Amino acid sequence: MKAHKLLMFTILLAPGWTLAAGNPRLTIPDFTALSKKASDSVAISLDSSLLGMAAGFLDDSKPQDAATKEVIKGLQGIYVRSYTFDHDAAYAEADIDAIRKQLTAPGWNQLVQTRSRKTRSDVDIYVMLDGKQAIGLALIASEPREFTIVNIIGAIDLDKLHKLEGQFGVPKLDPDAEKPSSVDRKK
Repeated sequence: MKAHKLLMFTILLAPGWTLAAGNPRLTIPDFTALSKKASDSVAISLDSSLLGMAAGFLDDSKPQDAATKEVIKGLQGIYVRSYTFDHDAAYAEADIDAIRKQLTAPGWNQLVQTRSRKTRSDVDIYVMLDGKQAIGLALIASEPREFTIVNIIGAIDLDKLHKLEGQFGVPKLDPDAEKPSSVDRKK
């Protein structure tokens, strides 16, 4: 989704982690039934122990792996749900709205909201702050045939967050890349 590209250009905050602001972990519905209807689905749930284990597989001698390790060492979790369908209206908008409603809780601040009537796509990016420190990030992107929810929890250095692009289910945020057409996606 094109809107994912906005993430790195709209967020510049300092790292940090405390619990005073509230719980940055979203309650994501059980999408098991949707995954059976989806042509593609991704469900990633990495808590701090699984992130630590995953970091153990990264090679410190490789610059990208070392940078990724640095970013994830302060994280408490990465949770991703992404579904693509072969036809419109395969999922209930109410499921997405239930996630958006959670982001009205104290501590969450909306950074980006885009709505396109032409492409019927919506993107919402939120950050949870404790003072001036980011302790949670949420991204919701939806289109008629797909949606993605990303929830990152912990000491988030948003300047370095791009190091997670393409890893642990975090979408790539390349500002110059064009979204492939539906013809390209079928190849």
